[in-house]
Amino acid sequence: MMNFEHIKEQTIALAKEVGQFIKHEGEHFDTSKIEYKEFNNLVSYVDKQAEEQLVAGLREILPEAGFIVEEGTATETKEYNWVVDPLDGTTNFSHGLPVFSVSIGLVKGEEHLVGVVYEINKDECFSATKGGGAFLNGKKISVAGAQKLDECLIATGFPYYMFDKLDIYFDMMKDFIQHTQGLRRFGSAAVDLCYVACGRFDGYFEFNLNPYDVAGGILVVQEAGGVVKDFRGGNDIFDGAETVAANPAIMGQMIVTIGKYWE
Repeated sequence: MMNFEHIKEQTIALAKEVGQFIKHEGEHFDTSKIEYKEFNNLVSYVDKQAEEQLVAGLREILPEAGFIVEEGTATETKEYNWVVDPLDGTTNFSHGLPVFSVSIGLVKGEEHLVGVVYEINKDECFSATKGGGAFLNGKKISVAGAQKLDECLIATGFPYYMFDKLDIYFDMMKDFIQHTQGLRRFGSAAVDLCYVACGRFDGYFEFNLNPYDVAGGILVVQEAGGVVKDFRGGNDIFDGAETVAANPAIMGQMIVTIGKYWE
């Protein structure tokens, strides 16, 4: 039987090791080395090398697992899979903005079993195992206790393509701005989810993400007492196409707001 707590601790150590490589490279990063996978979708040698290190390390931790990764270092999927974003917040990293992370999730099918998100600049490691609680640097965390939307600070992300939905999304954000204590955009979905988990944000919503953007953070939110849903209040969350995270009291209010605009 797998010891997920042991797997989590090994994953934390690996995430921190790779995070230090990313931090070191960021101190003298040459922006001319940025590549574009597509419009506004950046990648660098740092992403690629970090992913290679993570894949190699995760193979040692759990040899029988497959991979779902952003940069294509490994492509074989199995019963258990590591879902990896080696550098969530590449645009921030490339511009020297200090919000980016290593995000790792272990899943069986679409069931999240282990989640680790290492925010490199603040040296904060968020982690969770299914049924084992959520932690920040080893201390247990929980979502905030806000009961009304007007008490909340909400996070979001801006789409970097699929601009046909931009006007709808801006209308949605305008509604949240008018009925909350504020709206923030940090640029790392994994960090946003974990900030919901530890109560820094009361809620978070974004669309057009991918499994590797959210796999590390989803379980951290859930184990911290939060809820993660799609824009219609359903459970279609694995692929990251629609993501809403909040405490249970705020979730319903966020879904009502989003539902005014989202078809």
